[in-house]
Amino acid sequence: MNMKRNQWLLMLAVAATLSGPAVAQAPAESTAPEGNSTTVHLIRLLVEQGVITDAQANALLQQARQEAQTASQRRPEPEVREGDVRVPYIPEVVRDEIREEVKQEVMAQAKAENWAAPNTFPDWVSRVKLFGDVRVRNESRFFSGDNIDQLVDGQKYNEDGPFETNLGPIASDFPPLMNTREDRTNLLRLRARFGLEADLGGNWSTGVRLATGSSNGPVSTTQTLGGGLSKKDIWLDQGWVKWAPGIWRFTAGRAENPFVSTDILFSGDLSFDGVSAGFKDLRVGDRVAMFGTIGAFPLEYSSDSWPSSSPDKSDSEDKWLFGAQVGANWVFNQEERLTAAIGYYHFDNIQGQRSSECELYSDPYQFCDTDWSRPTFMQKGNTLFWLRDIQPNPDADVTSMPQYLGLASEFQLFDLNLIWDTRVFSDYKLRLAGNIIYNDAYSEQAMWRNAAGMIVNNFDEDGEFESGRTAWMVHAAFGSSLKLDRRGDWLTFLGYKHIEPDALPDAYNDSSFHLGGTNAKGYYLGAAYALNERLYFQGRWMSSEEVYGPPLSIDILQLELNARF
Repeated sequence: MNMKRNQWLLMLAVAATLSGPAVAQAPAESTAPEGNSTTVHLIRLLVEQGVITDAQANALLQQARQEAQTASQRRPEPEVREGDVRVPYIPEVVRDEIREEVKQEVMAQAKAENWAAPNTFPDWVSRVKLFGDVRVRNESRFFSGDNIDQLVDGQKYNEDGPFETNLGPIASDFPPLMNTREDRTNLLRLRARFGLEADLGGNWSTGVRLATGSSNGPVSTTQTLGGGLSKKDIWLDQGWVKWAPGIWRFTAGRAENPFVSTDILFSGDLSFDGVSAGFKDLRVGDRVAMFGTIGAFPLEYSSDSWPSSSPDKSDSEDKWLFGAQVGANWVFNQEERLTAAIGYYHFDNIQGQRSSECELYSDPYQFCDTDWSRPTFMQKGNTLFWLRDIQPNPDADVTSMPQYLGLASEFQLFDLNLIWDTRVFSDYKLRLAGNIIYNDAYSEQAMWRNAAGMIVNNFDEDGEFESGRTAWMVHAAFGSSLKLDRRGDWLTFLGYKHIEPDALPDAYNDSSFHLGGTNAKGYYLGAAYALNERLYFQGRWMSSEEVYGPPLSIDILQLELNARF
């Protein structure tokens, strides 16, 4: 670089000496450059430095002589005044080279010193990704007129409770009941979710997601519009930190479902509180890659303030979900692959506990020692029983019997999922999927013992108790695309579900089919069409009824517009 700069300086000096005056020039005694010893010395120096050859030096002298003669013939010598400055002419090629070198030096310095650059964003912007979706749905619910008309809403029963169960003169009304006979047509509903994910460097990332929802229930972020045009609620739906070195994944916080599953077990809107670890794409051959996940998720912590009306607080009775899954992907070709996964889920301490003898008539604090075991959230279908062992008042003819409801069964689930993707009829996509769930902890005898005979639901019309431990579903999808990520893509689908009452906890599965929960069977079908790569329309029809017990037939029609970004 120094040699090149020296050569330029020599060339500039020669150019300045050979050029005519651009502003002012002192009169010269000779117009020939030979009369200027400085010019001759500079040209000779250029030759000695190897910048130009002898022939080029002679040409420069000849050119300068001719230009000087021409200039002297065309214009008079300008008047020279004190303070005038000579501005030499610089050839175009030299100016271009100087400009490019200065530009490169300035850009290098700007990058080294982190100068602000035009048309660029701050560094943090490149590390942040925004995402979200909006769904507008019109939903209609149709109920059979033959349905049972007294189906207890267990969630409201516990929320508003304890509820008086003495059917004598103390009880004045029915417990909270679900609507089972009156149709609800044209419910306009909204789901909006907005998230941010940031790259923290070193394989670390973090993210948050906000979502709508009519309550803080875990299985749905959909909210019915209306309500006097009132504003809609926004909840913190996710907030997590992740470390992902290579094939490994470690996540802590509230994040998306880390397991391969269907919505008969976990709703598509369900997020998981807790920690999980796993791996993916562990190659065991040319066509097979393994994956696996383990996790621990708190479902409910014991309240530090319970019972609030007593100085003696309860022991820790936390409720957890522990899960583990392993699976494999077989890739036969670009269009054909098979996924198989088997999982185990242990729901710890969610079974209701029958209380010790509870003398509410003599206890001003009005609680029993297992009230904590009632579920925080439920939909419908699981076998329930009364938690409290309330003792009659020996000094009164009628004793108040305020009760809570608890889950009668334990839940230790084996879960098998199979998904086969292939191409048919040249360019169309086909997906076939199946899911089987088996509750290994289910036992009718154990349920009756645990409930001390106080089970309150899942009886048939003859008073016989009916339940079960298995759930299964099959699903088929066919269309031009399974992702609907291009304009004109279309998809059709159909499936069948069968969920026995105690095959799984009714709190966490899809809230649309049978309006959520277990003890349901039936089919669904639908179609979708992509208006562009970020917008698609979908219609779905679901028809279901009870597996056991009194009649409960529910049909659902959903028409929706989905936007994503």
